[in-house]
Amino acid sequence: MESRDARKLTPEAQFEIRRQAVNYYKSGLTFLAIAQLLEVDRTTVGAWIKKYKETGIAALKPQQRGPKPGATMQLSAEEQKTIARLIVDKCPDQIKLNFALWTREAVGLLITAKTSKELDLRQVGRYLKRWGFTPQRPVKRAYQRDDKKVKAWLEEEYPAIKQAAAQDGSEIYWSDEVGIKSHDHRGRGFAPKGKTPIRKHNPSYEKVNMISAVTNQGKLKFMCYESSFTYQVYHKFLQRLINDAKGRKVYVIVDNLRVHHAKKIKRWLRRYSDLIEVHHLPSYSPDLNPDEYLNCDLKTELAKRPERREKGKWGDTVTDTMEMLSNDNQRVASYFKSEHISYAA
Repeated sequence: MESRDARKLTPEAQFEIRRQAVNYYKSGLTFLAIAQLLEVDRTTVGAWIKKYKETGIAALKPQQRGPKPGATMQLSAEEQKTIARLIVDKCPDQIKLNFALWTREAVGLLITAKTSKELDLRQVGRYLKRWGFTPQRPVKRAYQRDDKKVKAWLEEEYPAIKQAAAQDGSEIYWSDEVGIKSHDHRGRGFAPKGKTPIRKHNPSYEKVNMISAVTNQGKLKFMCYESSFTYQVYHKFLQRLINDAKGRKVYVIVDNLRVHHAKKIKRWLRRYSDLIEVHHLPSYSPDLNPDEYLNCDLKTELAKRPERREKGKWGDTVTDTMEMLSNDNQRVASYFKSEHISYAA
């Protein structure tokens, strides 16, 4: 009878066969009989039983194959910990490396600086994979952003607004403005590999300006306008929110655009403080505003639409798309499931 190749078995299966061999031996079977039953060599059975007699059943558990962890690696375990910790805690420019992000080249230079060892890019990539790092598109963040103010907003200011709105039985609207150009929305389409698709458009584009507001319940309000964004436009939109609330107080959160701080708007807000309150996000923090996700969703949806070749039709396309989104409460509410926006859900 031909013996099976135990090397192809899992460690668990190997141990089970050895355990069975010990049980057969205890029942009085000979090495030859055990070997025939388990389809292994007689001398192998003898080696198992000998090891069992000397140190017990635990000695029959398969040992880890291959070299010990780190034995064939250029970086020691301690060096790997140091490099990985620096990548997590620091940006390249903080340790005088002329890179904006941690690329393989940047990590390679960091390794050389800390260990005097030069690794090629493939080796650097293997280490990064081993440490659990993956290439990712970065989130843009302005240098002027004040992280202390952001922390205060998340931990103190917004919770207070949320509590006040709950006491008043009010909804919180997150608002933003956007300009949508007719030639901005190329989108994506399938084509044979190496054959980039062509999307024809009219070089003389049209533009629609819009102000919108969303709630975490999926409500969406919007208003398109042709002129620049002025305090009169802003006031008109806020008045619409008050009218739609039908007597309930409205809370609105916006960014720090100059128009949002207009003196006439502030005077009007003080006069109607029982109907509306406006609060401002920390400066340079668009990622904290759910309405920014609406703007991205709108542009993605517009990219799917056929090009409007006739002039004067772009406004209708934008309006139709916004009305479609406003009727899909679940879709709008899903913006608040984003990692950065979940605090407002």
